[in-house]
Amino acid sequence: MRQHFPRSFDLHILREAETLEIMRHRNRARKSGLPPGTLLHIGDRKVDHAKITRTDYDPEVHECRELDGNKPLIAPAHLEKLSWIEVTGLHDVQLLQGIGDAFGIHSLMLEDIANTDQRPKIDVGDSQVFIVVKMLQLRGDIRTELDIEQVSFILGRGYLLTFQEKDGDVFDSVRQRLRQKGSRLRKHGADYLAYALLDLVVDHYFVVLEGIADQMDDLEASILGEPKPDLTTRIHHLKRTLLQMRKATWPMRDMISSLLRMESPLVSGEMTPFLHDLHDHTLQVVDAIETHRDMLSGLLEVHLSNINNQLGAVMKVLTIIATIFIPLTFVAGVYGMNFDVMPELHWKWGYPIVLLFMFGIAAGLLVYFRIKKWL
Repeated sequence: MRQHFPRSFDLHILREAETLEIMRHRNRARKSGLPPGTLLHIGDRKVDHAKITRTDYDPEVHECRELDGNKPLIAPAHLEKLSWIEVTGLHDVQLLQGIGDAFGIHSLMLEDIANTDQRPKIDVGDSQVFIVVKMLQLRGDIRTELDIEQVSFILGRGYLLTFQEKDGDVFDSVRQRLRQKGSRLRKHGADYLAYALLDLVVDHYFVVLEGIADQMDDLEASILGEPKPDLTTRIHHLKRTLLQMRKATWPMRDMISSLLRMESPLVSGEMTPFLHDLHDHTLQVVDAIETHRDMLSGLLEVHLSNINNQLGAVMKVLTIIATIFIPLTFVAGVYGMNFDVMPELHWKWGYPIVLLFMFGIAAGLLVYFRIKKWL
């Protein structure tokens, strides 16, 4: 049976999720009343200037250069080699429109590219395949912040367009393999390049999960060792990170399933085994996320149990102290009454006898608590 978070903790997660949803709805509200296909950037501007990088390759030649975004792009019909065109920066809608005009990209596809709040999905057209995925990386000084970036692919005959929000991705190994003469990437078509990039995106999910697992190990050591006040906040942070990962990976599983089932001349039959492998990796990621969530639930319950045990120990000590002082207070209260006729008030040894009696009561209670194993 799956363990659950306390209701107050779930409500805290829910409030944050609702806040994010409100922000997304406000972004979408900017398009209210505009006709479908209107090109409008929705999201944060993450680079100062958009840029285009074009890599042409075949088994013998590899050329990579940065293009001038102010000049018209070469239409796909005039591409002599396989081309990978990388567009970094989605805020420049004029640049996106120019690329769309050059490559015949449907206006609805361009609209989805500029909207960075898309779910992973796939759309198959007559001459192009449009894919949206979420690329995940851990950033920050101690690599605890999850960075989510939308990457869009447009696969055409002899070319692949990729659209990213900013510099810094997980595709460096593909770029390195393209520079190596005789590599498999240079012998296959643009569909294999698209697969290689998608495979890197999915493989990096495992890197993120490994980083989260390391954080969970540190949390477990802290919980079982000396619990700290910030542990609940750290558990909440990891819980939110896994929720974001789940939102990015679950639709991708369905997207790759659709990619396997689709019939398109742009994806050769040779890609089927590779896509099956990619689908299996995505399922492993989804399962690992669910496992991590269950483990976090267990860690939270252990942490809350430790807090309750510590509170119980403190309350036990305070209760024992109060129990000891109740009869002592009673004795002191009796002899603090202002009656004239109290024989003990005039005894020579009355004061030390009463103190000794009170000490005996306290010692007797301590012995009794020890016998009962309450101490």
